[in-house]
Amino acid sequence: MLNPNGPYPGRQLFLGLTVDRKPCLVYLVTGRSPESRQRKAIEIENTVRIGPVENVAYDPLRHYTAIKFDNDTGIAAVSNGIQTEAIYETYRLMFNVGSRAGKEYMDKLLEGANAEPDSLHTPRIAGVVMANRGKPLFIIGIKTLDAPAAAYPVAPDAGHLTGMSVYQGSLDNPEPASPTARLSWLEFIGSTSRDLAKSLYDISAADYKGDDIRVCSVAGIYSGGKWEIAIINKI
Repeated sequence: MLNPNGPYPGRQLFLGLTVDRKPCLVYLVTGRSPESRQRKAIEIENTVRIGPVENVAYDPLRHYTAIKFDNDTGIAAVSNGIQTEAIYETYRLMFNVGSRAGKEYMDKLLEGANAEPDSLHTPRIAGVVMANRGKPLFIIGIKTLDAPAAAYPVAPDAGHLTGMSVYQGSLDNPEPASPTARLSWLEFIGSTSRDLAKSLYDISAADYKGDDIRVCSVAGIYSGGKWEIAIINKI
């Protein structure tokens, strides 16, 4: 199987269920430029951060919290930028006060974040999992420059993850993904978070001007009241 969003998805995320119906997520980072590839994922307490390999200046478009999770509530947020923290705190609040946690919060948060202020107007993408409910809740969303934010509740089957990427897949001419495009999917038959991280990392191998574009893949599975996190870094 090849990456469902093509050879250059940019950043990509999927939410879903393992074959034994455990809530899970996975996040992929790829990059064409040397600066984009000089990064790695680091787990720090209840977050996974995308940071520099060496001691370089902080760049909010390249260095950010990609995943934040809470074992007690089973909530995890994943995104490609500054919106991760806000999404996590909003849905954790909804859980703690017993309010309905619908897609409208994701819409508003992504609309406020807007597309990234780079030359490609890279979309903001995000997902949230509320695992510690009678039935797990999965919401995924995207914000592009010229369209309103679009969030979608998803209801995955066992062994099936639903997701999206920031680009449409062209290595030579990347274009922002469309908010109206059909959501992509990923089949997962493994059982551990490392299996999941490796499955997305492996199908995403691609070269640009002789360099492997893969930066890292991060996966989480909610099992036994805890998010089990695994990270694969190229560097």
